[in-house]
Amino acid sequence: MGQGHPLLVIAGPCVIESESHAMAMAESLKRCADKVGLPFVFKASYDKANRTSLGSFRGPGLREGLRILERIRRETGLKVLSDVHRISEVSEAASVLDVLQTPAFLCRQTDFLVAVASAGKPVNLKKGQFLAPWDMKHVVDKVLSTGNRNILVTERGVSFGYNQLVSDMRSLRILRQMGYPVIFDATHSVQLPGGQGTCSGGQREFVLPLARAAVATGVDGLFVEVHDDPDRARSDGPNSYPLRDFPRLLEQVLELHRKVAEWERDEPPMR
Repeated sequence: MGQGHPLLVIAGPCVIESESHAMAMAESLKRCADKVGLPFVFKASYDKANRTSLGSFRGPGLREGLRILERIRRETGLKVLSDVHRISEVSEAASVLDVLQTPAFLCRQTDFLVAVASAGKPVNLKKGQFLAPWDMKHVVDKVLSTGNRNILVTERGVSFGYNQLVSDMRSLRILRQMGYPVIFDATHSVQLPGGQGTCSGGQREFVLPLARAAVATGVDGLFVEVHDDPDRARSDGPNSYPLRDFPRLLEQVLELHRKVAEWERDEPPMR
């Protein structure tokens, strides 16, 4: 990816809330992406195994969630992505998903990373909130050890004190030096982990400006959790972006992406 390539968009609700809701969101988001001509991957988790509270909604689970994602894939023609949390899930998830995502909290788990990468599908590596960007080289190397070179690296902010994340835009340039497409997670970057006691908070008003800032650095794609009614979302509502505003976000980042591509053609290499 990089210079001369279209901006990839990965978007969808945090978790599959119901089959009808996931299908409706996929169809709506596809229309948004098609209108501006951006490549689009639909994202929704079949199981959120890393919720703050034991009692939080986790989704329909592996079998039912994959069935729903397979239907979305078949009926819309979209590529689909979900996060995998256990080695035991990898084979079944890989039979449906176009992209396997490794959660940020598991980015240091060697056996898990090798198992996911060995499935042979593209892997989206979420960078841990506790890692420096240069530490992701070791994560990438674990995936490369399997022969799988279909890698995306996603920045989702770094821990900055209690219940706070901060986005360091230098990280995006550093990660690009590894030679693999870099994605900016614009919605988890504004999350306030555990900020509401039994669940995470968020500041969705910063999603758009941070997305624009990331595209200005030359990222290869954006990851955005989108919901038609964020205040009623069953997971990550406070940091989810409203569906009604998503077209405007896409139009703005596309315009900026095109301009950055022009600038980068004449830009000296990083030293």
